[in-house]
Amino acid sequence: MQFLHTMVRVSDLDASLHFYCELLGLKEVRRKENEKGRFTLVFLAAPDDEARSERLTAPELELTYNWDPEEYTGGRNFGHLAYRVDDIYGLCQKLQDNGVTINRPPRDGHMAFVKSPDGISVELLQKGDALSPQEPWASMENTGSW
Repeated sequence: MQFLHTMVRVSDLDASLHFYCELLGLKEVRRKENEKGRFTLVFLAAPDDEARSERLTAPELELTYNWDPEEYTGGRNFGHLAYRVDDIYGLCQKLQDNGVTINRPPRDGHMAFVKSPDGISVELLQKGDALSPQEPWASMENTGSW
C-alpha cells in the first residue's frame, strides 16, 4: 500500500494556489482540466517531496476546483493537512503578514495551525527539535478553531 494524495475541494482556485504555493511553499506538479466534467485538478507537492511526486505521483495534495459554483462548509470535519517546515516562526510571520490568521500560534516553537481560504486546517510542525519560545508567538492567544 502507498499513500498517493489528499483531495480538498476549493471554491477559488487562484486564492487557494496563492495560499498553498506562494505562502506555504508547495509546488504545482501537474494540472488536469476536464471540460466534460467541468472541473480542474491541480496536484501540489512539498518541496522535499517534489522529486518523488514527479517519479511516483505521490505524495501530493490534490486541489479540486469545480467550475460551477458550490458552497463548501465543514472544513474542520475534514481534519487537517500537516507539513514539516524549516522555520515555523518565519513561515507564521509570512502567513500573518499576508493576512492569514494564526489560529494556534507556535507558542512551543514546534506546532501551529492556520486555515486555507476554504477553511481547511493546516498543521505546521517545526523540522527537528522545537525552537526556543519567542515573542510574539509565546504569549499569543488562540484564535477561532483549527
